[in-house]
Amino acid sequence: MEEDVKLESANDDPKPGAKLDRNISVSEFSCNCCYDILVNPTTLNCGHSFCRHCLALWWVSSKKTECPECRNKWEGFPKVNILLRDVIEKLFPDAIKEKYEDLEQNSEIGRALEAFNKFGDEQNQTSSRSGRTNLNRGGGGFFSGVLTALTGVAVVLLVYHWSSRESEHDLLVHKPVSKWTPEEVVLWLEQLGPWASHYKERFLSGRVNGRLLLTIAEDEFAKEPYSIESNSHRKAIIMELDRVKTLGVKPPQNLWEYKAVNPGKSLFLLYALKSSPRLSMLYMYLFDYTDTFLPFIHTTCPLKEENEDDLITKFIDLQDPTWTQWREFLVKYLFLPYQLLAEFAWDWLEVHYWTSRFIIVNAMLLSVLELFSFWRLWSTSQLRSFPRLMWGHFWKMSTQGLFVAIFWPLIPQFVCNCLFYWALYFNPIINIDLVVKKIRRLETQVM
Repeated sequence: MEEDVKLESANDDPKPGAKLDRNISVSEFSCNCCYDILVNPTTLNCGHSFCRHCLALWWVSSKKTECPECRNKWEGFPKVNILLRDVIEKLFPDAIKEKYEDLEQNSEIGRALEAFNKFGDEQNQTSSRSGRTNLNRGGGGFFSGVLTALTGVAVVLLVYHWSSRESEHDLLVHKPVSKWTPEEVVLWLEQLGPWASHYKERFLSGRVNGRLLLTIAEDEFAKEPYSIESNSHRKAIIMELDRVKTLGVKPPQNLWEYKAVNPGKSLFLLYALKSSPRLSMLYMYLFDYTDTFLPFIHTTCPLKEENEDDLITKFIDLQDPTWTQWREFLVKYLFLPYQLLAEFAWDWLEVHYWTSRFIIVNAMLLSVLELFSFWRLWSTSQLRSFPRLMWGHFWKMSTQGLFVAIFWPLIPQFVCNCLFYWALYFNPIINIDLVVKKIRRLETQVM
């Protein structure tokens, strides 16, 4: 939909050079979500504007109060930019009228707007109540803050438990590829990387289900309806499709899928990485090299590739690490193991938004606690006992792993989920308190 408007100055006696004479296109007032003319433009704190229905659809699908483009959090509840809306409606009345007629026929957009506006009303009521409460109380103190945090974490545990229990049955890691629907094929495609979203509509228009996906030949991806012209994109899709054909299901590609496929191993690694990251990485190298260790070392110690196309397939066709990667990894492994965890979580921010932040914060806190432990050994002249302490720690970790391996099938799933989310989300709060106590104790000793 292209429409040009010519603007001219309304001044009867304009000054030389003051006349406004230029064409303005619809594309200059387009939404960055639907790439069509802005309808009821809603401007966020970051300055980006979107159609209100596009923002509502984004919120309904992601449940995130953030900008779809730059991912900055918005404050309050977004409102329609009245000035921008009036300008667009005056410049392009026909285009706006046509767009409104299309929107009225879409029931999904109507439901999304209704849910979005209801969320805004609840936000406004909550903010007004909290404002009155703060005026009446005048401050809660550290204890109430910790209690609020504990309550929030408990709610997160319950929500994640039930949501994971409901969604694990529908994960593609459990469903045979021959039974995938076209929508599930697109879901598999999108998880290959941001670039794969460009081909979403092409796969949907071709109604490619799992059975048809298994029969597509390599040269067909370059033809209609797929038309994948990029060689690197075709290579990435074909290599991942080969993995799917071999396994019969989708290989795990994020934390929740890995947990669904390897519940016992994920719980063991989560607690082991917290208590002993070096032994845990050694375990991954010895017993889970291809599925876990290779993605880990390639993420934390990547090759400095000059060819951008190679970056697309680096996590599809993982090769053995080079000597340069091993050298960088071993230095961090010996001196900064928790930094490796933080770097791995940082690379997964787009996939695990809040979970990655919890892991990064927890890695920082655990680094500080480890530093305090070495400082205590040094200051109390107990370095001679270091080998004995390390052996005791190694024996403790080994017995815990053996316990998990033997008794894991007997532990109820509910208990395992609680332990998993406790370690993932609640431990950072405990470690904050430990760091504060260590710092106070150190200040007391110095004084």
